[in-house]
Amino acid sequence: MHIAIAGNIGSGKTSLTEILAHHYGWKPHFEEVDDNPYLEDFYEDMTRWAFALQIYFLKSRLASVHQIRESGDTVIQDRTIYEDAYIFAPNLHDMGLMSSRDYDTYFSLFELMSSFVQPPDLLIYLRASVPTLVEQIQRRGRSYENNIRLDYLKRLNERYEAWIEKYTIGKLLIIDTNNIDFIRNKADLSSVIDKIEAELNGLF
Repeated sequence: MHIAIAGNIGSGKTSLTEILAHHYGWKPHFEEVDDNPYLEDFYEDMTRWAFALQIYFLKSRLASVHQIRESGDTVIQDRTIYEDAYIFAPNLHDMGLMSSRDYDTYFSLFELMSSFVQPPDLLIYLRASVPTLVEQIQRRGRSYENNIRLDYLKRLNERYEAWIEKYTIGKLLIIDTNNIDFIRNKADLSSVIDKIEAELNGLF
């Protein structure tokens, strides 16, 4: 079974992936951040590196989905292939950070690749306001995220909400993280797990 967690930068995807992997004994699959050769350059010069970054992510996500489905394990994944195509790439294009030529090439490649991809059995979307995102980004202290602009996070949030509103290719659970802390508060974590349990009962 394939379970994926989606959400904006700083929404808590990696933390929840780790927690649920430990709780259920699932195999975690994390987004390649520290090993990404373009990410730091991208935050320094978005226009120069936007296309290369998105192509790298697309390659990595396709490989991840293939590995997950081939493994035969129950896997929980940090971020999906769809978020790059429906949120990050079009946002970069609209901001003038990716040319129309590069965006069209990227999206054509995504459409071809996605035709070979089976969607997650359950998608968990972590909804978070911009202030919540900023607080959590500052808390984790990644140096390359210091230059992320508030308007960038806001645009991404708007695109996430638009994508989730139209998500129909699989089962979806939305968790609002603005007034909970599932990392430090056991009651909040129990509430999140109860919601996930309710969805899982229909999958097994």
